Amino acid sequence: MAECSQKSINMERCTCTYPGCPNHANCCDCLHSHLAKKQLPGCCFPADAEKSYDRSFEAFAKAWSL
Repeated sequence: MAECSQKSINMERCTCTYPGCPNHANCCDCLHSHLAKKQLPGCCFPADAEKSYDRSFEAFAKAWSL
């Protein structure tokens, strides 16, 4: 995993609350990691849904359904 040149900016924006996340504020690696598992990163979810750590597409659809 390469060091991200945008990490300081990403640190301000990253909403992931998963403790010990190895991809925290490294958006490229985070996105690739989650997509490989058929998931989305925590930043795609509203805060209350992100805290469940369920990153599935189904959880995403449920979180944003009206």
